[in-house]
Amino acid sequence: MAAPATDSLQYAIPPGMVSYTYRNEFQESVSATLDVIRELGITDLEFSNLFGQSAGDLRRMLDDRGMQCSSYGVGYADLVGRTDDVAAEAKTLGASFVRVAWIPHEAPFDLADATAAVETFNRVGASLRDHGLTFCYHNHGYEFVPHGSGTLFDLMVERTDPEAVAFELDILWAHFPGADPAQLLRRYPDRFRLMHLKDLRRGVVGDLTGKTARENDVALGDGQLDLPEILRAAGQSAISHAYIEDESPSIATQVPRSLAYLASLTAPSPPS
Repeated sequence: MAAPATDSLQYAIPPGMVSYTYRNEFQESVSATLDVIRELGITDLEFSNLFGQSAGDLRRMLDDRGMQCSSYGVGYADLVGRTDDVAAEAKTLGASFVRVAWIPHEAPFDLADATAAVETFNRVGASLRDHGLTFCYHNHGYEFVPHGSGTLFDLMVERTDPEAVAFELDILWAHFPGADPAQLLRRYPDRFRLMHLKDLRRGVVGDLTGKTARENDVALGDGQLDLPEILRAAGQSAISHAYIEDESPSIATQVPRSLAYLASLTAPSPPS
């Protein structure tokens, strides 16, 4: 894995980790998996599952290791039907953000789906704001249906209340349907607060399904995405947490490669 020929990006956000990357390991042992992640030098996590623990017990495990949960991911049904409980769990975990990553819909995602989601996000986001939390919607690819002069994703950004709704940019799920993650960050620099760092296997052709084989997740820098350009744009945005997410069965080798790649981008350039 060769480092790109680029000046130091000085990307200031230490990479975090999405719990889904280690979902199988967490099912076996939460404490041992936290130790593995901590040994990689990662202390910032986004949990989308409590893995059989109470929020309080999980928080104690994190505190014992000098780790933090900055974002708490939940399903759409819990977001809508258990808003106060979700807020309580997030605050117990120490999270500042609550995010949801999928809008239930019958494919293809359409204007009615986007309009309904906007109404829900504005309402639930305002409730979470009253709890001192920031709600984020995580794009998943299907939202980039052309609409007007842009896409349904643009419509969702423009019609949601910026005081109640923010966004988590999953860079793979922006690239997969044909959008440019760096351009999105520059178009909406204040709306994206979180980011998922992922890369897509070379040669894979995207679409609007929001789905691809897990084996198509590759180590950062090994795939199609222009990571240096995306990270430059992220550095000029409101993003405060960037989490590695690798859904592949090869995380034992790929996560260290991803971390090495990110380190190569922020290392001082060698003298010429």
